[in-house]
Amino acid sequence: MRLYSLSVLYKGDPKVHLLKAAYDVSTFNFFQRSSVQEFMTFTSQLIVERSELGSRASVKEQEYLCHVYVRNDGLAGVVIADNEYPQRVCFTLLDKVLDEFSRQVSKVDWPSGSPATISYAALDGYLSKYQVRDPRG
Repeated sequence: MRLYSLSVLYKGDPKVHLLKAAYDVSTFNFFQRSSVQEFMTFTSQLIVERSELGSRASVKEQEYLCHVYVRNDGLAGVVIADNEYPQRVCFTLLDKVLDEFSRQVSKVDWPSGSPATISYAALDGYLSKYQVRDPRG
């Protein structure tokens, strides 16, 4: 069971943009990592774009499950995991991250923010903390 990506996005008008993201592409071949990361960013944006405000969904994309939560205020989160990762845990993580993000980052910054301008450092820690380690080694 693995988490590959955790993203916070803003569903604005006219388009969705990435505010902050963390990736774990360590299980991929070194030469594939950047394209896998680009695919995950693109997929996260596309899923948020196609989701209604105030909705939650799980979408299968290739061998991944993408869990999306779009709040009524336009703040959205996406977790990309493998098929075995528990859906309930993904949505708990998204709730926690979006609540914390909205407390730490002013709503004024969401429409114009980008990963370079938004200061929120907790995503890598959450991605690591929620990673399920294989007990067999």
